[in-house]
Amino acid sequence: MQPLKLGTHTAPLPLVQGGMGIGVSLSKLASSVANEGGIGVLSAAGLGMLYKGSPHYEENARDGLRQEIRKTRALSSGVLGVNIMVAMTNFADLVEVAIEEEIDVIFAGAGLPLDLPKHLPKNHKTKLVPIVSSARAARIILKKWLQNYDYLPDGFVLEGPLAGGHLGFKKEQIADPSFTLETLLAEVLTVLRPFEEERKQAIPVIVAGGIYTGEDIFRFLQRGAAAVQMATRFVTTHECDADDAFKASYIQANADDIVIIDSPVGLPGRAIDNAYLEDVRQGLKHPFTCPYDCIITCKKEAAPYCITLALLQARKGNFKHGFAFAGANAYRATEVISVKTLIETLKDEYAVAAQSSDPS
Repeated sequence: MQPLKLGTHTAPLPLVQGGMGIGVSLSKLASSVANEGGIGVLSAAGLGMLYKGSPHYEENARDGLRQEIRKTRALSSGVLGVNIMVAMTNFADLVEVAIEEEIDVIFAGAGLPLDLPKHLPKNHKTKLVPIVSSARAARIILKKWLQNYDYLPDGFVLEGPLAGGHLGFKKEQIADPSFTLETLLAEVLTVLRPFEEERKQAIPVIVAGGIYTGEDIFRFLQRGAAAVQMATRFVTTHECDADDAFKASYIQANADDIVIIDSPVGLPGRAIDNAYLEDVRQGLKHPFTCPYDCIITCKKEAAPYCITLALLQARKGNFKHGFAFAGANAYRATEVISVKTLIETLKDEYAVAAQSSDPS
């Protein structure tokens, strides 16, 4: 496997651990992945609920992100990133905290981060990587960033329809063969090529969604991806920051338990089915007041539940009041292992795939 280069940062492995909120990927998981040569990624989602030193959600979120970045830095000298959702009402605040703390990479998705470069001082060490689900979205970002900021993205994460959590697809597109990750990758690479040639600057593409084995990594690198992003696979590790019951929900799940839901934020999402989601389907509401106003697109007046609270409860292992987001392959997990063991397994699987494809 070749290293992943994002601007001036180089990760020895072409592997990014996907950011998982709320509180599923924090300092413990991110530092462990970075120490093994990948890029460890914190999730900024919901930190205002996990850190409660102030009566103000936004202040807690800023303080929480700052503390998590510093805790992660104390545990690792590897390449570290933070995932910040564009749809968050405090997106700009969190971006500025991440830049102040000199995080290596900001991954920005759940919306188009059209003004992200405006927050970055010239020649700053932080690199900017948008998360997209289509070639069209990549083209829009490329044109806007060049036109307004003379800045090319330092890379893209291309997230396909097999990912966990909120998805950038319509429901009918999720199972449509026209929207496979392989197809999307070819389209994005075609869009990027003229920009790379004009600026003589590589724009690495990191593919995500359904990547589960070393053979998967090999297959997508052969198709032109520079790296892969994996999230679901890292949930069932000792270092994952979620409760043991959260990890057990993955191990206990069957293929039929992985379902597509309608999220209150206006997007389809992939989750592990449970009694809480069955209540939602039956029209039973989980009444709440919204003290956070954390997601711009949330239809809180009509929402049957608060997704932020539901995900936070699941992270704590309280599935009576929540549910777990998960990728399409979550049911394949059989045990909780260390990050080190997982990455060694991926390397071994990659080597077997590479060897079997070698005609000599």
